[in-house]
Amino acid sequence: MRLTDLPLRQPAYVDIIDWDALSLSDGQRLREFGLCEGASVEALHHGGLLGRGPIACKVGRMTIAMRRSHAAAITVRTGPADVAA
Repeated sequence: MRLTDLPLRQPAYVDIIDWDALSLSDGQRLREFGLCEGASVEALHHGGLLGRGPIACKVGRMTIAMRRSHAAAITVRTGPADVAA
């Protein structure tokens, strides 16, 4: 499932990131925040009108806000960290 579809407060792990859907600078910024395959994530809040704005996410121990289009490029899985989807 996409990070945009992950229910709030449900722990998950990054499975696949479509780096081609992101600009080089946006991809680099997400990597600097620790977003990579296998990282733990949790959607905390959907901002904007009707929850269609940025998404506040917990990545590891850090809380970040990311654009919805960036979150749509991230596929996550729930369950154990070491199990492939």
